[in-house]
Amino acid sequence: MKNLHDETTAILPTCPLEPLKFTLAGARALHLAAQGLLQSRRKKAVKADILAAIRQMGVLQIDTIHVVARSPYLVLWSRLGDYPQAWLEQLLAEGALFEYWAHEACFVPIEDYRLYRPRMLDPAAMGWKYSVKWMDEQGPAVAAVLEHIRINGAARSADFERTDGKAGGWWSWKPEKRSLEVLFTSGVLMIARRHNFQRHYDLAERVLPDWDDAQLPSEQQVRRSLLLASVKALGLARASWISDYFRTRQPRASLLQDLQALVDEGALLCCQVAGWDDVVYVHADHAALARTAAAGGLTPTLTTILSPFDPVVWDRRRALELFGFDYRLECYTPAEKRQYGYFTLPILRRGALVGRIDAKAHRAQGRFEIKSLALEDGVRLSTRFVQDVAGAVQRLANWHGCPQVTMTQTLPAAFGPLLAAALAP
Repeated sequence: MKNLHDETTAILPTCPLEPLKFTLAGARALHLAAQGLLQSRRKKAVKADILAAIRQMGVLQIDTIHVVARSPYLVLWSRLGDYPQAWLEQLLAEGALFEYWAHEACFVPIEDYRLYRPRMLDPAAMGWKYSVKWMDEQGPAVAAVLEHIRINGAARSADFERTDGKAGGWWSWKPEKRSLEVLFTSGVLMIARRHNFQRHYDLAERVLPDWDDAQLPSEQQVRRSLLLASVKALGLARASWISDYFRTRQPRASLLQDLQALVDEGALLCCQVAGWDDVVYVHADHAALARTAAAGGLTPTLTTILSPFDPVVWDRRRALELFGFDYRLECYTPAEKRQYGYFTLPILRRGALVGRIDAKAHRAQGRFEIKSLALEDGVRLSTRFVQDVAGAVQRLANWHGCPQVTMTQTLPAAFGPLLAAALAP
């Protein structure tokens, strides 16, 4: 595969030691190990595992599409297996997590609030997530929403009756919803809890009463912390991958200077991947794991189904460079122009991304529908491969409460009967 890294910006830093060298398979294994996706779990998940998984990833992206389980629940299932979805909301209500704009809208461990507080203090820099014009033109209306919450306690958007005569929809939020969102982005409001996935907004000082802006870290401390967290969550990282993880928007020249400084002090290791002309960075906490990966000692055994918003695939360019997986989410593409389906779920099988499933959970019928399952070119069909994929599909269907699996189309067509036979009771 052609190296898609921008060669005009590929810079080999000064490495104090002989760099570790990974095969591409070893690099993939290290990435999956850092993400908690290397091997199948042997123990049933407990509630503490939910928080541990989010801390390992750094963030858990939120999305509301629910043709199958909503994305944050699915991302956790891919790593932990079956667990009660209510645990995630409980951790939010207990204050172990908070919501904010990280990679995108995300659940974030509460100890990282200090790293995102600077974004709240400069909401105009958040782009479309905050409307300066709305605040300027609708100041009294925004103040009224805030006062309602101050007096009455946490509120949902649904608690405010629509008065502008417009229909609902993605891009036609009622005025109160827009006010809630700008107050959320500016940190005045936080999400106190969710019920049926609906946000309950409350005053930040009630949700996080012990916070004081005197605790605010410096810009340099925030940048360093998020850079190190990005590299650690990724397992290994090209420089071009790092800023996307927490959407830090750091200029490349500044990023490379910071990376070199962290390599010089030993906080990061600079390594190489066979066939790539630039270095990759590994967090010092992963040094032993990296040596094992470089020696070929990390063996991926997990087969599972991923969310489109899983960290492994949310950076489409990284997924292509690391896994050779050309992935796009087509739910916003007109139906007649879709290649694979509305909400395709990548199939991770023993260290490789081998295909994608367009699925729908018919919960009332107890049926998990595979509208389309497309394998990547060159995938070799074997009994073990079929069993691995069938097992992952059936586990996912069972977790949805839809044990009956039906299929409409598979590519290649020959895979359909093999998968159907493996899924048969």
